[in-house]
Amino acid sequence: MATVNFSVPDEVKNVFNHVFQGRNKSAIIADLMAEAVIREEQRLRSNQAIDRILRRQKTAPRISASQVSRARQGVRP
Repeated sequence: MATVNFSVPDEVKNVFNHVFQGRNKSAIIADLMAEAVIREEQRLRSNQAIDRILRRQKTAPRISASQVSRARQGVRP
């Protein structure tokens, strides 16, 4: 297992120690780090998906509102 050192404001450290008193703080920090990794990976995937959509939008055929309306009417029962 690795050891990491981070500097945090004293106020954050004190509140963290108070809130998680008597608990395994190393495990809590490791869980928080793992969650941060997951969130960042999701953010990156989301940004990539948005970029793909925007690139495709540039080359997508233009369809008028009346064409969309006719298409909708064609699939309604």
